[in-house]
Order: sequence, then C-alpha cells, then structure tokens
Amino acid sequence: MTEENGCANFSALHFGKIALASCGLVTASLQVYLHRNIDGDSTMKLTGIHHLTAVTANAAGNHAFYTQSLGMRLVKKTVNQDDVSAYHLFYADGKASPGTDITFFDWPVEREKRGTHSIAQTALRVNGEEALKWWKDRLDSLSIRSDKIVERDGRLSLDFEDFEGQRLSLVDDGGKGEFHPWERSPVPVEYQIRGLGPIRLSVPKLERTARVLTEAMDMRAAREYHVGDTPVHVFEMGEGGPAAELHVAVEPGLPPARQGAGGVHHVAFRTPNEQTYQECWERLQSLKAPSSGPVDRYYFQSLYFREPNGILFEIATDGPGFATDEPMDKLGERLALPPFLEPRRAQIEAGLKPL
Repeated sequence: MTEENGCANFSALHFGKIALASCGLVTASLQVYLHRNIDGDSTMKLTGIHHLTAVTANAAGNHAFYTQSLGMRLVKKTVNQDDVSAYHLFYADGKASPGTDITFFDWPVEREKRGTHSIAQTALRVNGEEALKWWKDRLDSLSIRSDKIVERDGRLSLDFEDFEGQRLSLVDDGGKGEFHPWERSPVPVEYQIRGLGPIRLSVPKLERTARVLTEAMDMRAAREYHVGDTPVHVFEMGEGGPAAELHVAVEPGLPPARQGAGGVHHVAFRTPNEQTYQECWERLQSLKAPSSGPVDRYYFQSLYFREPNGILFEIATDGPGFATDEPMDKLGERLALPPFLEPRRAQIEAGLKPL
C-alpha cells in the first residue's frame, strides 16, 4: 500500500481540516482484536523506540529550539506526506540513527489540551549526572522552563518544556549503546543528546493497553514505580534500557486530551528489517486489528494502528534511512521529497514558509 492510495485518511491529522478518525480506525473498533487468540506463528520483533512525532504551530521557532537550544541535527526537512502544506522536520543525532529522532508536523493549530488517552512525555537521553547539571545551567541561561534534577525509576531526570509546552525530560542513560555526535552542534560532545527514550503514555485504565503491549506486541512487563500518587508501569522491548522502554501512567482522574501544538501525534517502535516488518504485519492481520496496512515512507516502512485508548502507534523499519536521497554530510540542508512527490516540488515549495 502506498501513501497516496492507502494511508492518507489514516495517519493525517489536521484538527478540523482533516477528521481525527482515520481509515475507519475509531476507538469503538479497538476492542475487537483484544478478544482474539494470539497467533503463535507470528511475532513482533520490536527492539526499541524508532521515533516520536509531535506537533508545532511555529516551524521556524521549532527549528531554532531543537537545533540551537538543544543542539540536535536537522536530518530531514521534508513535508507531511499526507498533507504537503505542512513541513515534517526530523531532528536526530549526527548520523540520523533510528531511535534518535524526534519529528514535528507543522500545523496552524491551537495548543494541546492536556489529559489522558495521550503520549504525555518524551525523554531524551544524555550520559551522566554531570551532563544533567550542565543542561540545567544551560536551560536556566536560556530562560527555558525546567524542574529540579530528580531520581525517577532509578535514573536521574530533568524535566523541561519547549516554547509551546512540549513536555520533555533529559534522562541519564549511563552511556549505554551507540552514540554519534554532531560536530556542528552548539552543545559540547560529552553533553549532547544521545537519543530517545523512555516515552510515557497516559491512560485511564491499564488492563487493555497492557494486554496489547504484552500479548500483541510482545513487550515485557518489567516493573512499576510512582510519580507522586500516579502508578507508572514499565514495558520493555529488545535489550531493554531507556531506549527500549514504554512507560504507561494510569490517570483515571484526567479528562481526555485534545491534540494540538505542544502535543504528540504518535510514537513509533523499531523493527530491524523487511522480514521482521512483515511478521509484525502478519501479527496484526492474525488479530484482525484495524490498521493502515503496509505504508512505504521511503526512508522506512511503516504500519499504523491505535491501542485501546486511542493512542496512535507506528511500527517502522530501521532502514533504508535518511541518506537514501541526500549525502550524509548534507542531510537537512534542502527540502527532500520522496519520489512520488518530486513532480510537485515547485508547487509544494511555493506553499512552505522559509525556516
């Protein structure tokens, strides 16, 4: 299924311009696949967080914040493939590695109304307590709202928000895993953001979401901790660790969230290759789960579906990657378009504001 003929109504979300319900995937239909037997011959090999996509109403300000204040690399400047009037901006590490990119749709929308049924916080990994102290000083010097450094779930964390209220946290990952710094970052190498994770969801009830995560998506229920009075349940993928964790906060007293600027659109999980991607698709088919079906995003292959509380999940392959259509040392310097949009380049560029 290509994006043009299969997913335009599924993954696009333009708050009033494009309906929130997508490809018939409404919340009421999500109950169906929870009651089906899991096919033992199909699996979901998920190794961690692939990317997280959020919403901004100010592309130029967003670009300045994530590249200058946070020192991340703009690795792909493209458009929302389902709504080409909007930028889709990808920020990542120096080599545009899967698992390091936070991305943004640029839509002229109101601020998010916070609540449950949502992705509530995005963590960005750094190495060590000294890095967190350096970041605390930097955020204060830039007048960026932040909290105190605290220990949460056994890790030091520093919560802060971007200029639109996007809820972020810097988390000490102990230097675990690969790290590819960006040599042109304004942040010193030893303090640079290393990647994503963990991601925290907010749901009113745990049971149905937990069953989808463990039985349908083959995650492991690892442990529980509390933020104040709120229980948070940790689910692991692959080798575990912050780059491969989904944290689920149970908050029945909150109203449903309304997506907008400063909110999150979806979270994507890594699967290594085309074979494991096909196995993920077979698992969804065996459950008769409402989904987008396979979607070719050009830089990776995708599948979209919603968990029982309506939160949008994506499964994405590690490759082929962002250097498919640009040299690695030139990533993000020009508007990149997948082949099916290239004939419309002049029209698309005319509709975008310069960053």
